[in-house]
Amino acid sequence: MAAHYLDFERPIADLESKIEELSRLSETAGPGAFESEIQALRDRAQQLRKEAYAGLDAWQKTMVARHPERPHLKDYVAGLIDEFVELRGDRKFADDQAIVGGLGRFRGLPVVVMGHEKGHDTTTRLKHNFGMARPEGYRKAVRLMDMAERFNLPVITFVDTAGAYPGLGAEERGQAEAIARSTERGLVLETPMVATIVGEGGSGGAIALAGANKVLILEHSIYSVISPEGAASILWRDGARAKDAASNMKITAQDLIQLKIVDRIVDEPAGGAHSDPAAAIEAVGDAVEDELKKLMRLSPAELKKQRAERFYAIGREGLQ
Repeated sequence: MAAHYLDFERPIADLESKIEELSRLSETAGPGAFESEIQALRDRAQQLRKEAYAGLDAWQKTMVARHPERPHLKDYVAGLIDEFVELRGDRKFADDQAIVGGLGRFRGLPVVVMGHEKGHDTTTRLKHNFGMARPEGYRKAVRLMDMAERFNLPVITFVDTAGAYPGLGAEERGQAEAIARSTERGLVLETPMVATIVGEGGSGGAIALAGANKVLILEHSIYSVISPEGAASILWRDGARAKDAASNMKITAQDLIQLKIVDRIVDEPAGGAHSDPAAAIEAVGDAVEDELKKLMRLSPAELKKQRAERFYAIGREGLQ
């Protein structure tokens, strides 16, 4: 499958096209032919990639967060969770595959793990509804958190959604109430909970899985109350001004850490998580493990107190 390049990656795409062309010529010219030229182009492409990703603006980061080759929930489960057993359904209406969750072992520790799954091709994107959950998805999340508390299991979540599904059926089945219940369940959970924003963290659909003791975010992920396109449509009645909205909304990891909305930024490989998914997944795993080890020392009451203080403090700095 051909690589997907973003607009600002075009110079890199041109270099990698030349590398492919020289590599094909090298196969016919014999071993070692053009080796030095190919290596020089690879070095130049890597340097361009580092330079490009070191200076991304908010809109470019939004594009990276949405990159179709970025690791999704199932990639994190495959890379970090052993003996994973998926648990389906909300025991009320249906099973929503926009949120996937279950039981497994994270580096030897029994956990409940769940998150948004967007899918990676047309078939799976339709199956998972592009990661936009309906009420039954959030009610499944509540059921899994209930189970985690009953059996004293830590909860790990991976957030990656443009937002909750806004369809008529979802609204009829109580979308807002389901999101509120899932958010509340996370906030009062008596076991450790660590959430990681691995792509888009959109609106209530994201916070429903991020009422955690620690909220981590990948370096080029975003977390916002509304999409830049939605904000532009409301503010200027012009969705084409999404870039302006993104620049003013403070949605990047670097903005969010200063505002104390997230607790930790997880560095991505040069070129973004999609350029080296295995390295990105490993980095997330290391960060989650580090945070869980600290949280496991706290009692249920201390976990709830820490979580409450964390969220009460958001937006209050400088108001005293």
